[in-house]
Amino acid sequence: MGKAEENKKKKLENLLNTSFELFTSKGLAKTSISDIVEKAGVAKGTFYLYFKDKYDIRNRLIAHKSSQLFMQAYDSMEKKGVKGFEERLIYMMDHVLDELSANKGLLAFIYKDLSWAVFKKALTTPMTTEDVDFGEVYRKMIEEAELKFSDPEMMLFLIIELVGSTGYSSIMYNDPVPLEDLKPHLEQTVHSIIKQFTIS
Repeated sequence: MGKAEENKKKKLENLLNTSFELFTSKGLAKTSISDIVEKAGVAKGTFYLYFKDKYDIRNRLIAHKSSQLFMQAYDSMEKKGVKGFEERLIYMMDHVLDELSANKGLLAFIYKDLSWAVFKKALTTPMTTEDVDFGEVYRKMIEEAELKFSDPEMMLFLIIELVGSTGYSSIMYNDPVPLEDLKPHLEQTVHSIIKQFTIS
């Protein structure tokens, strides 16, 4: 990587890190582009080289952070040698929930503005060279599965909606129960969703 490329990468990382810090401490509404560039130590023009506005950087940050979460879960699962499609999906679900439970600021940031459209973009459009196209990873998991599914994308959508909303309430408010008490119910329901989409 040349000096100019290195410089561009550093500026982009500064913008992403600074935005995340400001959005999670001050909130999106109270954070201006001027705040971001001033704290990141870059010119306003540099911001607009990468992003349209603060909502664009917010969406791409959600993508970036989601990608990191899923890939940490995937790497951990690979290291542990977890086998079987259902076991692998549930392992990843547990791993992501544990990470979010340990970092409630990240959960509040990701979940508050998380829609399926943003999430799908997060999974399929890597933000930096370190990010991975999780859509590709999921397709690989489906291909390697010993089962066949009727609509794998719908299946993933339902699982993410279920885990996202119930996990959020459980982690943030212990409602209806703390996360560790919720997990067995989630696992049972995820098994049911997978069964519903399995072609026998």
